[in-house]
Amino acid sequence: MSKRILIVDDAAFMRMMIKDILSKNGFEVVGEAADGIQAIEKYAELKPDLVTMDITMPEMDGIAALKEIKAKDSNATIIMCSAMGQQAMVIDAIQAGAKDFIVKPFQADRVIEAISKALG
Repeated sequence: MSKRILIVDDAAFMRMMIKDILSKNGFEVVGEAADGIQAIEKYAELKPDLVTMDITMPEMDGIAALKEIKAKDSNATIIMCSAMGQQAMVIDAIQAGAKDFIVKPFQADRVIEAISKALG
């Protein structure tokens, strides 16, 4: 059975890019969210196997959403995505429980590698 993934990014074209990469590689995209608040709601509703989470978003950023989801489900598998190669944010995300980190613009093989490893 294919792994179920929730994509969280405030940019629709970024969600589309990730969805395209995942679909082509046999993953099932079960939902999308445009901010951290939606991410928490969708996670509870859909119970995905993995979440790709943008860091910089309106309403609630990805790190705050990551912490909320992990507080409710310590087994949640979340990979952070960001255009900014800011070390502090990467460290924050990993300390908060993120499994990995993907930098935009996405390279398909890196996305699949990170997701396969996280789901390992």
